[in-house]
Amino acid sequence: MSAGWVRRRVALALAVLTASGVLALAGPATADAAAGAAACSGRKVRTLTFSTGEVRVYRRSGYICAVTVPKRPGARQWMSVSVRARGGRPVVDEGLFSKRAGPVTVHAGRRQVWIQGAVGRGSVSSGWIRC
Repeated sequence: MSAGWVRRRVALALAVLTASGVLALAGPATADAAAGAAACSGRKVRTLTFSTGEVRVYRRSGYICAVTVPKRPGARQWMSVSVRARGGRPVVDEGLFSKRAGPVTVHAGRRQVWIQGAVGRGSVSSGWIRC
């Protein structure tokens, strides 16, 4: 065995250990954030927080997508999310969910939107906003 072979093996082992450590630390936060990101494509433009959860709002090519995520996922609970472009009808997803309500998507173009979300007794309403 040459010294170069040993150095390469040690470098490879350190790289594997470092990568596994980074993945272990980032795992839980990434999984939680993925609940909304996996549902909607595009860039996150706004987060509307309230006492029992949050509504995550994404934008891509004139489309607005929203997802309601509870602070404590797991048990089935009443959730809803609604997006309405000015001059249009609201698109709603509501019911008993354990992880999220939505995604709901509307084509807003450059129009303002009204976003609402609820988890249990907590809720949020944005009023007319431009995303």
